[in-house]
Amino acid sequence: MKSTVRTTFAAAVIAALAAAPAFAATKYGKGVSEATPVKLSDLMAKPDDFVGKVVKVEGLITEVCPKRGCWINVAGDKEFQTIRIKVEDGVIVFPMTDKGKKVVAEGTFAKTELTKEQAVAKAKHECEEKGTKFDPASVTGPATVYQIQGTGAVVD
Repeated sequence: MKSTVRTTFAAAVIAALAAAPAFAATKYGKGVSEATPVKLSDLMAKPDDFVGKVVKVEGLITEVCPKRGCWINVAGDKEFQTIRIKVEDGVIVFPMTDKGKKVVAEGTFAKTELTKEQAVAKAKHECEEKGTKFDPASVTGPATVYQIQGTGAVVD
């Protein structure tokens, strides 16, 4: 009798584990729509065509803001090409453990023109966040920054 109960229980546990996904996805913010993702290479080939539009991208999280979890960098379909997904501080917080995971993220594509002084300040701030040394000579002039103002994401 005990053997039958154990066998039945074991079979139920195995069936439940097999039916459940290995890792559940984590939804941040509003999540994402059913829209087809834009390839990062297409987005960056003609970025001005997408400015002000809601875009959905997918890729691997290569970096997470170590201070507040307020941004992630996502690698696209071409080597060395990434996009930053910046979210409102405190509204969405990406944990450092998301680095290396697959993400689908959505938000408004934005363009920001920076003077040299603003580019220096931005680079200095990023070094402070990462705890790395800042070299002002590394910023040679004004910069154009493209990023996604994120409203939601799903991380697997």
